[in-house]
Amino acid sequence: LIGRLMFELPEEMGLIAIAVQQTQGKGRGGNVWLSPVGCALSTLHITIPLHSNLGQRIPFIQHLVSLAVVESVRSIPGYEDIDLRVKWPNDIYYSDLMKLGGVLVNSTLIETTFHILIGLGFNVNNSNPTICINDLITKFNKEEGTKLKALTADCLIARTVTVLERLIDIFQEKGPNGVLPHYYKYWVHSGKQVRLHNEEGPIAWIVGIDDYGFLQVHEEGKGVESVHPDGNSFDMLRNLIVPK
Repeated sequence: LIGRLMFELPEEMGLIAIAVQQTQGKGRGGNVWLSPVGCALSTLHITIPLHSNLGQRIPFIQHLVSLAVVESVRSIPGYEDIDLRVKWPNDIYYSDLMKLGGVLVNSTLIETTFHILIGLGFNVNNSNPTICINDLITKFNKEEGTKLKALTADCLIARTVTVLERLIDIFQEKGPNGVLPHYYKYWVHSGKQVRLHNEEGPIAWIVGIDDYGFLQVHEEGKGVESVHPDGNSFDMLRNLIVPK
């Protein structure tokens, strides 16, 4: 429905679809996601001019969205230290331990405009099967003696879209350097050592993200190389970057 509507609406009109639960959500690589009540689920349509900073670096969209989700919580006064983080290329994590959300971006180029559909889902209120944002808040209250309130899915969707709008504006004005310092503040990979291809593969260190949003790794004796998410998977449990 939203895929048909997005070409019919006036350019200045925003479009978002929000679901309470989801039985056939799409993930990367053809995966299907089942999302129960208590998750924040939405598909957002935005347009990006091809000849703009972001239009020339479209893979960055997924990083901006992931960062917006984390910021939607950590920019609330008192919630700055809730350990919500981003994992390259498109996941939302509790520390570097558990996934609690993800982002999937589809783009269509028509003439000189990208039409972007951003699929977004993150666990706000379900303790199972892994962990949720409100569990992190409860844990923080217990450890720090605070009384932070639980958050709602609709509040966090609204905050995410608002933060994303600001991040896109910054990126369009300043390019990658306008947002990367903030992204690195929240990502899980700084200085992490990984092996390439398999468990006996060469050792590399994660350096950062290049100007087009691809992961940079430094392999011993070979210098810095970029790794593309479409062809590689980052297995955090085994610290591997492996071909898909």
